[in-house]
Amino acid sequence: MSTAPAETEITRIEVGSGASTRSIAMRVFRTEPRSQHPALVWLGGYRSDMTGTKAVEVEHYARAAGTDCIRFDYSGHGSSGGDFRDGTISRWIEESLAVIDHAAPASRLILIGSSMGGWVALRLVQELKRRGETGRVAGLVLIAPAPDFTAELIEPNLTEAEKTSLAERGYFEEPSQYSPEPNIYTRALIEDGRANRVLLGPVETGCPVHILQGMRDPDVPYAHALKLMEHMPADDVVMTLIRDGDHRLSRDEDIAKLKQAIGAMLTQA
Repeated sequence: MSTAPAETEITRIEVGSGASTRSIAMRVFRTEPRSQHPALVWLGGYRSDMTGTKAVEVEHYARAAGTDCIRFDYSGHGSSGGDFRDGTISRWIEESLAVIDHAAPASRLILIGSSMGGWVALRLVQELKRRGETGRVAGLVLIAPAPDFTAELIEPNLTEAEKTSLAERGYFEEPSQYSPEPNIYTRALIEDGRANRVLLGPVETGCPVHILQGMRDPDVPYAHALKLMEHMPADDVVMTLIRDGDHRLSRDEDIAKLKQAIGAMLTQA
């Protein structure tokens, strides 16, 4: 009888300076001997952490495929330091770049972004290109991607009470179906989200993209994934619509589709 591999140990890096310094927790699996495949990088969603089902299964797949895997928690999430209410897309992108630079400085990458992590993945491609690292990303696997979710999915649906709370308290809360604690959305997150929008023009990643999207997703409607696809006319994009899939896409059959998509990326890379 096979047993699950031991959990990869946590290592940490410091990101930022002065009062904005925060400790970012990572779990980095490295193959021996060194793999020629791109490293898999897990980019989690809003309020998710690197111990979730999909994140762990991605590392299990990396072990089986013989390639490296990088998981980490954004500040204010999981085992990382920092206050969640200080979190913004820009801040989490800065941390993602720092983790990649530390854990895979010379590797090509397959970015696997879940929900908000899909937005972070798209912005990472832009930032790496801006640094002259075109071609560094070998592929994107986006699970219920939520690019621009603050401007596209939150702001248009704000109630008067939520608008008042944002104006007076700097944040508003809403119940979460995934946690007993409410979701908190800050004015800083929403304002910073506007500065990080990617759906204002063509999205050119220069790599194959596979989108996995549930059609019964109550958080990110599948029309949003279709809109993203429409913004990617130059890319090789495949979308798998899962008729009875929810937002998490963590069932065994969903995980199987995720692994299949990653495997196809590794084959192409």
